[in-house]
Amino acid sequence: MLNPEDLYELDTDLPEMTGPVLLHSLDGFVDAGSTGQLVREHLLEALEHRVIARFDVDSLIDYRARRPTMTFDRDHWASYDAPELVVRLLQDEAGSPFLMLSGPEPDRLWEGFTQSVLHLVKRLDVGLVVGFHGIPMGVPHTRPVGVTSHATRPELITRNTWFDKVQVPGSAAGLLELRLGEAGRDALGLAVHVPHYLAQSAYPAAAVAALEQIVSATGLELPVERLREAAAATDADIAEQVDGNAEVEKVVRALEQQYDAFAGAAERDSLLAESQDMPTADELGAQFERFLAEQEGPDSSS
Repeated sequence: MLNPEDLYELDTDLPEMTGPVLLHSLDGFVDAGSTGQLVREHLLEALEHRVIARFDVDSLIDYRARRPTMTFDRDHWASYDAPELVVRLLQDEAGSPFLMLSGPEPDRLWEGFTQSVLHLVKRLDVGLVVGFHGIPMGVPHTRPVGVTSHATRPELITRNTWFDKVQVPGSAAGLLELRLGEAGRDALGLAVHVPHYLAQSAYPAAAVAALEQIVSATGLELPVERLREAAAATDADIAEQVDGNAEVEKVVRALEQQYDAFAGAAERDSLLAESQDMPTADELGAQFERFLAEQEGPDSSS
């Protein structure tokens, strides 16, 4: 069994912190709408930060499965884009320190990795761990962005879930939350609902929803305005693409009916909604495939 400290190196020059928040978002698992990526990039661009811990990527990453980029310059290898799995120290707009773990999801040693993160959480006296990413859902872009939250304690959840019991492919982030709960640590996960016809595109509205939920859960003062501006511009582009396309408008209306029926049923004792004259699953799938093909075509402005 590996010593948890063998998988990471921690900076010795650290400020005093009392129960800091640790955010985490790893590349490699589902992230519809590039939700996690947009939040990470936004925070790193807007706030001061520095790396305080580095994980041993040589032990955790399968380089042949996702080969790092190298640059060849005429007659020699000029550079190597080495993967980094790191914890950064940031300060919010009020000067409060918090942490963010980011980088590629480990391919190997998930248990060793989660134990190392847990060791780091104890070592830094982390008060709350929060993960976030986007998931594709059959929802329309014309309705409020939904979020499914899950946590190691029910008291940490403030939003209703859309799911009951379900089995899904595992992730290092999911295992981390499970192990944190078993260790009696507070951890919260946020899965932002992204319309599945936009899952392959950057969708800033989902990043705004994730960031707002992070602020609500942690009390951190984080900048959101630039993401809101990007979301407004993207929403306008989507509306322009949808407007006048009869097939896509039909799909969006059907999703709106489904969404409204579900939302209305959630306020009633029964989850049974009235029958709707809606396209079949095959019809919806075919229409979305055509829509995505048009978005990704040479004339696409997206």
